[in-house]
Amino acid sequence: MAGEGILSGGEQRKQQVWRRERWLVALGIVLHAVYLLSIFDIYFKTPIVHGMDPVPQRFPAPAKRLVLLVADGLRADKFFEPESDGRFRAPFLRSVMLEKGRWGVSHARPPTESRPGHVAIIAGFYEDPSAVTKGWKANPVEFDSVFNRSIHTFAFGSPDIIPIFCRGLPHSTWGSYPHEFEDFATDASFLDQWSFDQFYSLLNRSYDDNKLRELLLQDNVVIFLHLLGCDTNGHAHRPYSSIYLNNVKVVDQIAENVYNLVENYFKDNRTAYIFTADHGMSDKGSHGDGHPTNTDTPLVAWGAGIKGPKRLSYNYQRDYNFRFVDDHKHDMPTPSEWGLTSIERVDVNQADIAPLMATLVGLPCPVNSVGNLPLQYLQLNKGEGVEAALANTKEILNQFLRKSQLKQLSSLRFKPFMPLINYSSVLGQIEDFISAHDYDAAMKSSENLRRLSLAGIHYFQTYDWLMLMSTVTLGYVGWMINLVLHILQSYTFLSRNLSVKKNQAPSRGSMMKKIYLTGGLLMGFISVILIIEKSPILYHAYASMTVFLWTRIFSNIQLLKVIWWLLSNRSLKSNLNLLATSALAFFILELLVSSFFERKLYTWCFLFVGVVAAAFMVTFAPHRFLTAAYVLVACWFLSLFTLMPAEIPDNTNLVIASGAFIIIVALSSMWFDATSEGNNFKQLITQSDRNKLKFPVLFYAQVLLVGLSSVMVVLSTTHRAEKRELLVVHQLANWLIAGLSMILPFFSKPALLTRLTSIFLGFAPPFLLLSIGYEAVFYSALALVLMGWILVECTIMCMTKGKEFPFIANLEDKLISRHEESTLNLSHIRVPLAFMVLFNVAFFGTGNFASIASFEISSVYRFITIFSPFLMAALLIFKLFIPFMLVICVFSALTKLLQVPRLGCYFLVILFSDVMTIHFFFLVRNTGSWMEIGNSISHFGIMSAQVVFILLLFALTNIYTKDIEVRSFSSLSRKKM
Repeated sequence: MAGEGILSGGEQRKQQVWRRERWLVALGIVLHAVYLLSIFDIYFKTPIVHGMDPVPQRFPAPAKRLVLLVADGLRADKFFEPESDGRFRAPFLRSVMLEKGRWGVSHARPPTESRPGHVAIIAGFYEDPSAVTKGWKANPVEFDSVFNRSIHTFAFGSPDIIPIFCRGLPHSTWGSYPHEFEDFATDASFLDQWSFDQFYSLLNRSYDDNKLRELLLQDNVVIFLHLLGCDTNGHAHRPYSSIYLNNVKVVDQIAENVYNLVENYFKDNRTAYIFTADHGMSDKGSHGDGHPTNTDTPLVAWGAGIKGPKRLSYNYQRDYNFRFVDDHKHDMPTPSEWGLTSIERVDVNQADIAPLMATLVGLPCPVNSVGNLPLQYLQLNKGEGVEAALANTKEILNQFLRKSQLKQLSSLRFKPFMPLINYSSVLGQIEDFISAHDYDAAMKSSENLRRLSLAGIHYFQTYDWLMLMSTVTLGYVGWMINLVLHILQSYTFLSRNLSVKKNQAPSRGSMMKKIYLTGGLLMGFISVILIIEKSPILYHAYASMTVFLWTRIFSNIQLLKVIWWLLSNRSLKSNLNLLATSALAFFILELLVSSFFERKLYTWCFLFVGVVAAAFMVTFAPHRFLTAAYVLVACWFLSLFTLMPAEIPDNTNLVIASGAFIIIVALSSMWFDATSEGNNFKQLITQSDRNKLKFPVLFYAQVLLVGLSSVMVVLSTTHRAEKRELLVVHQLANWLIAGLSMILPFFSKPALLTRLTSIFLGFAPPFLLLSIGYEAVFYSALALVLMGWILVECTIMCMTKGKEFPFIANLEDKLISRHEESTLNLSHIRVPLAFMVLFNVAFFGTGNFASIASFEISSVYRFITIFSPFLMAALLIFKLFIPFMLVICVFSALTKLLQVPRLGCYFLVILFSDVMTIHFFFLVRNTGSWMEIGNSISHFGIMSAQVVFILLLFALTNIYTKDIEVRSFSSLSRKKM
């Protein structure tokens, strides 16, 4: 009966822990999702405000109509530079730059994706970085644009862009091709020709359709052709390929055809032309981040209202101090090979194009535009130039005034933007200057007022910076303290001491009620203040989450007292051991933070770890010299990959050779398994059934699938390269091989090494089919190091269980017994720390996955070539997750081998991740280069999301590892006796 009572008590405690953990996991997911959004409220609020009147233009429109040509994915250098024979790829547009119009570089802002880029060009403002998630959706937020202000807009192009701006716009005529046309296995330049053909057909129809002709002949008409070919060909073939470079010629030819067609149709010389791109393209065929290859795009303007080229004298002092919208300098001189150093170059921020287009056709500037009107492009007299600049200034000032008004109405203690307190007198002074024809003074005052207005807009966008930063930081700290308390309470012997102390605290229930009542009142008080200030709903979430977390901490006051009592009664040596371990853990985490900026740190890390691990094994287990040598070679082999370029070059032969290497690694693992008889060290991780087949049928089937995947890599790549299309039979075969291979590990033997080998073989075919170069070799290199991790842990286990080595004994925490199964002690911290290192190596071993542009879209072409963003993104993410899954499978197996609680180790992983998250939270910035801004956001986002996708991967890999069988050291010892 006593035994039953103890057992039922233990089961009851397990259920309590399990309930706490489910609640804690759910809380962690919500917390990280909510706090991730805080970055956009702190730094990057979308500048959309409503309730502002447009500012009309007070001088005649220079042009009657506008033609906007956007070459999606065209990077500046590939447009301006000559070919190897000295001829230029865009002869027509080059002649425009030399003879008719103006040119420059338009600098896009991350995320350098199609939707945000087109919003900046057409609406004049930058969506917040979260806009990348809206990608290809129709615009969910109404905002003003040049198209909205036009009398009528004619638009043709991609189904991913045209509907965003024209669907629901009554004064528009538009058309787009089906999604099926966007085939990455073909030359996509025909998409550009399709857009031109639709426009050509429209003009032809107008001769028979009087209503259509009347629409075309109106003033304030905008014609928009979206040319997607360069983007699609850049993704499929890279921007240095002949197909991409030929597409530049196609775009140039279309620009010439449009110009001739429009001039012959209207015959009034009242058309303005703008040619630009929404973003560029990296060398690896991707975009999204702030690298200059993605942000630098061409801009060419000519026609009615546009100045002609300005020739520069030999002694002309070029000013390369163009400033971006965030006021950081750009000082890249014009490359001499462009052949344009004698023609003035006028750079713009991408949002500056919207006020330029609006001014050309006499439209009010979009009311949310933050673009500065580039007057160097406009053919205006001094008075008109000042009027244009003043209209641009008033539009931006109106945004500032509206934001100030809204904030003043909702703030209990409003702090105005002091530099613009007397804005009305400045406006009056500018009007006086204009009346007195003192245009220089009027221009200077107008530009200064516009600059201050932009600064004021930024001031109100970051108005709540200090409050939000403090709230979120306290929230993260509170969450981590809750994690530590849960780990100590649930996975160590601290719970026994706690139960003793609970019996000594009869008034605990009353104290808990007071704490929760205080927390509830504080939460209610803060909510009332936020409601009065009309704060966004997320502000309530940030504050409530933080108050709730700290209320939970103070509700555990008894646990905190127990911890303090135990620490006070520990020996100095034990406390120093605790401090040293914490310092080492913190050092490793800071090293991981630094690795986000410099991948090569992992090279030095694994060179060092290989030497240390090998020296450790040789010193304390000299009879395992070969094992030590294996660990050293595996670590050094993996260290090579972070020296390789992040832009993975295509190398099909290397992918095929990797298939053979994977098979060799698997054969070696099975041989190791087959020779484990009589060796306690080996038998810890090998099969318990000695009457087994040395190489079972399942193993041969998996090896066959790896071989077939290598063959399909050859067939799919060769066929697509020769015929520029992928046969359906190839796609079906690839999907079948990948799907079947991931099912087979379920039927493998449950012994640790056998199951892990089967998992390694099971995920190899899909990884090979998604690989284009050296990352296929990285898969095997990572597996070798993971095997080395297992061998090192087995060595430590044999040493600690078989004989008490002093060095190992000193690593154990005396506070917590190491003889108790399913409990954590201080030395077990090495397991989640090693997991963190290997998990991050899976991130950076084959590139910089902290950058949006690092995802190789060409990786998916053996499964799908028709543009399908969500399926393609799913395949890319799955490829990224495969190495993670290997790491987590080994981690789960090791927790069983070491007999430590897996969820306890998982919570330690989350704790370590959040230490890094807080560091990245303070590294987020909204100033500096676009690359610095984009990387700071992505680093924080990755670490915030890690708690969620690690949990998902744990759940997924648990399907493969839950039935793994491991032998205890004691059972092996008894068997040997």
